[in-house]
Amino acid sequence: MGWKRMDVREQRVAFAVSAVRGEKPMSALCAEYGISRPTGYLWLKRYREAGIGGIAERSRRPRSMPAQTAWAKEEQVVALRLQYPDWGARKLQVLLAREGVTLTVSSVHRILLRYEMVREQDSHGHATGRFERERPNELWQMDFKGPRLWPGAGAVGPLSVIDDHSRYAIALQPVASTQAGPVREHLEQAFAACGLPDAMLMDHGVPWWSHQPTGGRTQLALWLIRQGIALHHGRFRHPQTQGKVERFHGSLARALEWRGPAAGEQVAWLERFRWEYNHVRPHQALGMKTPASVWTRSERKYDPHQPAWVYPEGSWTLKVDCQGKLNIHGQRWRVGKALQGERVRIEQVEQRLLVFYCTTLVREIDLVTQRSTMVERWITNPLPAPQV
Repeated sequence: MGWKRMDVREQRVAFAVSAVRGEKPMSALCAEYGISRPTGYLWLKRYREAGIGGIAERSRRPRSMPAQTAWAKEEQVVALRLQYPDWGARKLQVLLAREGVTLTVSSVHRILLRYEMVREQDSHGHATGRFERERPNELWQMDFKGPRLWPGAGAVGPLSVIDDHSRYAIALQPVASTQAGPVREHLEQAFAACGLPDAMLMDHGVPWWSHQPTGGRTQLALWLIRQGIALHHGRFRHPQTQGKVERFHGSLARALEWRGPAAGEQVAWLERFRWEYNHVRPHQALGMKTPASVWTRSERKYDPHQPAWVYPEGSWTLKVDCQGKLNIHGQRWRVGKALQGERVRIEQVEQRLLVFYCTTLVREIDLVTQRSTMVERWITNPLPAPQV
């Protein structure tokens, strides 16, 4: 149950459930999760007070900042950090002083935190996770390129899937729309050729997310979950969360600008570009290696005829009705229309009910406040890396 292999929220949920049930002494439980006992007690207290929302990562920015540094000084700190991204607050303070800007080391550090410019390796505290995965196929990033690549390209750019560890382009396929059918067809081809990833990261766009009042996860997302793939979604209005696929799209746009395809050759050009990107183009982030020399095919094979998901024996399971609701002890709770007709597992923790679809936690029902809250797996926002 190591930290680096779980997303932050999922780990905290697992810790809180174990702590509430008293499965182990607090000292042993904290040691297992790699946290201090005060942190463990804090998570437990927040969970009992506010449920999953209470143990989600919180912004480091204070609610009120009466003594906040002037904007001009903040801009100078940010500019220097961008110029010297490997320098910490102490070194930046010296450069600022040479320019006549007087700030304490702690003030510089707080500015970097506010602008999310402190990388994991810059922190001396306990790391809260890794963004770059340690091996191929732990995480694939997925997104559509911008709407217009060339005249007549249509309203949707190609679908791109990039391996987080190796930057290997798993797929680069032109699609006519963002409807689930064509996207699923291309993903099935990618899974058949490359195997299944452990997890996938995407934004809150269609076809994997619905913004309808009873929306959230879509049928395509549920299909991915049934494959045993953990789904992560980047934060709203933070495209840098999917930094690797965004940089891939930047390389694609530059290649199109300088040596784009002739009329009628767009599909073949995309495939040639993918091959060149994987096998020819060296990547600075990989020590000038090519993605193909780092990536390996996943050992998880794709089964197009996957059997129905089976929950552990003795589990409390219920079927979601045609309105996307669960009937629990005579009371109906909304869990999402995409789940209609599906069977979910219920786990009660004190006065809260955790709703799982396959192995994914999708809802938290608070019996005290009478609220049903969507639970979304997310990933900590990384510092955008240099262009490669």
